[in-house]
Amino acid sequence: MALENIIIQQKTRNSDIVAFETLFRKYYADLVSYACRYTRDMDAAEEIVQEFFYNYWKNRKEINIKFSLRAYMYRSIRNNTLNYLEAVSVRRKYADRILSSANSQGYEDSSVEVSELNERIERILNELPERCRTIFCMSRFDGLKYEEIAEQLSVSVKTVEANIGKALKLLRKKLETSL
Repeated sequence: MALENIIIQQKTRNSDIVAFETLFRKYYADLVSYACRYTRDMDAAEEIVQEFFYNYWKNRKEINIKFSLRAYMYRSIRNNTLNYLEAVSVRRKYADRILSSANSQGYEDSSVEVSELNERIERILNELPERCRTIFCMSRFDGLKYEEIAEQLSVSVKTVEANIGKALKLLRKKLETSL
């Protein structure tokens, strides 16, 4: 690892905000460009990189990079980008499943438009208690595993499972009655 990066990493680990800002400025544009190659969406790429730097700062004392800070950052961005793409895929599959369910019940594509269905889902999700909605969105839209959600929210995996079940039950019930 380059001596400069070792020094920046050590200073960042010791909560030196100037060193962290130096690291951010040095790599931000290149990391966004790298993420954009996968997402083909500049806004999403910027969000992924910003989220990486936020988590890097938040976990700076626990992160122990043995070889290359640059390689660590690129690997993290790659993994975060792949998680993002998987979450997008999950959202599409979920919307497709709801649409196919509506179509199998005798509805035509023209009668149930995607935007209208999305509005219904959004309204139903807004009826959920805040924690339940947050957990459901983290699972279904962000593609996080139950264990990851539990860790981030400092709750048990059973709590996550219960909230997901509650959200799905309400979604099914409300969508069946509104279709």
